Amino acid sequence: MIKFFQNSIAIIAFVYIYAMRNFFIILFIFTATAGFSQSDALAKNYYEQGQFEKALTIYEKLSKQSPYRLDYFMGMVESNQQLENFNEVEKLLNEKIGDGRNFPQLYVELGYNYSLQNNTELASENFNKAIQALDQNPNFAYNIGATFQKYSLLDEAVSTYEKAMVLSDKMDFNSQLAQIYGEQGKLEKMFISYLNLIEKNLSFKSSAQRYFSLYTTEDPTNEANVILRKTLLQRSQQNPDILYNDLLSWLFIQQREYKKAFTQEKAIYKRVGEDLGGITELAYITIADEDYESGREIVNYIIENSFTPQNKLQGNQILMKMEVKTAKPSEYSEVEKKFENLLDEFGRNRETYQLQIDYNHFLAFQNNKKELAISNLKALAKEQLSPFQEAHVKMELADILVFDEKFNEALIYYSQIQKKVQSDILAQEARFKVARTSYFKGDFEWAQVQLDVLKKSTSQLMANDAMELSLLIRDNSLEDSTQVALKKYARADLLEFQGKDVEAIAILEDILTNNKGDKIEDEALFKQGQIYEKKGEFTKAEANYLKIIEFYGEDILADNAHYRLARIYEEKLDQPDKAKAQYEAIIFNYADSIYFVEARNKYRSLRGDAIN
Repeated sequence: MIKFFQNSIAIIAFVYIYAMRNFFIILFIFTATAGFSQSDALAKNYYEQGQFEKALTIYEKLSKQSPYRLDYFMGMVESNQQLENFNEVEKLLNEKIGDGRNFPQLYVELGYNYSLQNNTELASENFNKAIQALDQNPNFAYNIGATFQKYSLLDEAVSTYEKAMVLSDKMDFNSQLAQIYGEQGKLEKMFISYLNLIEKNLSFKSSAQRYFSLYTTEDPTNEANVILRKTLLQRSQQNPDILYNDLLSWLFIQQREYKKAFTQEKAIYKRVGEDLGGITELAYITIADEDYESGREIVNYIIENSFTPQNKLQGNQILMKMEVKTAKPSEYSEVEKKFENLLDEFGRNRETYQLQIDYNHFLAFQNNKKELAISNLKALAKEQLSPFQEAHVKMELADILVFDEKFNEALIYYSQIQKKVQSDILAQEARFKVARTSYFKGDFEWAQVQLDVLKKSTSQLMANDAMELSLLIRDNSLEDSTQVALKKYARADLLEFQGKDVEAIAILEDILTNNKGDKIEDEALFKQGQIYEKKGEFTKAEANYLKIIEFYGEDILADNAHYRLARIYEEKLDQPDKAKAQYEAIIFNYADSIYFVEARNKYRSLRGDAIN
């Protein structure tokens, strides 16, 4: 028994010693690795700060301790080059090339070192050695090509990638080549490389389209547009794949040539069969761009070729959206009749709930039949709808009740939506509309409570809308505890929502006359300018925006005023030079503006730059 315990103690002692030894080994490795990482970071920091001698000292030490780490070796090379120790770099590179390990990209580094000394002959000689190394192994192209690209030696990089693809059909450098061709302005080669990629991997199509859009514009005569169209047509003739119809359709959409896009979509449909999805999507795009002539042609094709009642219904819904958009008041009774005929045909049930929403929106907001619309939607809400369908119906119903100034009833429906679809974006929209309705009522305190919650919304658009309304209420409640001007402004906001633009303008004018100097003055000017734009009174809108820029140039609406003024000059008053000046003001004075990127692109376009 004693011997057994002695043996057990011995085993435990052995295990303990073994474990501790391994622990110290692991600790040593961890400490050493951490030390290397810290030294590497310090060397990089010295290099970035321009302290090249200090960086070189650390890299020399690191490279000596880890001779096979190429990054430490290149740290030595680059630090020496910054110190103009070109002979030392040459010596280092030749030694590394001659040590028997295959790093043919170092010939590029050596050639670059010679080019820094203006020795173009030796530079070219070493660049060629790097490319010749591909004969030994085409896989070297990854590192060789990337090193050429690092030094913007694009012709040499192209030669590398192209040669590798000739040597091995397993090599595919179309992505790298496309990027380089784009930088070189070789647009046809760039497009061909991207198309080669798409052919091999169809999932790359959306990425390729993003690259295409960097070069193409809305102008069909733009060089890139012409080359891409020609390339796609040639490919389509050589290989009649629907891929090229799809890409041609995409290009024509960018050029806003919807009838041409429709031709391509019809070709796809005739070959694929029953899927009208592409044509339906084109219909929505066309109508959104207000090309109603093309839109009607496309939608009628959808209706005529629908194999299912659902597709036919969808086509008719799109058609009615156009009817509503383009109808004159004298035609409203005919539009109403068309809606009724469709509902007689397809039924008044959950299948047609969206058509019914559109119909009652038209009745309330355009045809002055609010009570009928409210009655219809209340009946629809009692049908066997899904939670989301019910939420959409009640949202429209509540909006109409607000439009009819039945605020308390509207608030009940908005609250029901929040409970019905708690985790959906609709719930956040309903909360925002609770805040907006409370604001219309003049209950600014409760509106602010709702907005404070929404400012943390996961929806950026919802958060932005909440932030704007919150700032409006807060900024105009501090100085004026009675909130007289804010109540007037909220009334004008409601009147605009109701389509009573003349009355809204009058109230805003009252604010500008009788509340001069109040903080809300720039808001009133801006809102009035927006309504003038809607009414087509662009010179009046221009005057309002110019006042904001002159008197409130440092305030939150200044960049908005510049932007809207630029759009008026560019699109409505045909004054491109004035538009360019407004875009330029945003670029130089409002770098954090949400309009900054668009303003920069518009400015370059008006100046005649190529936007790449």
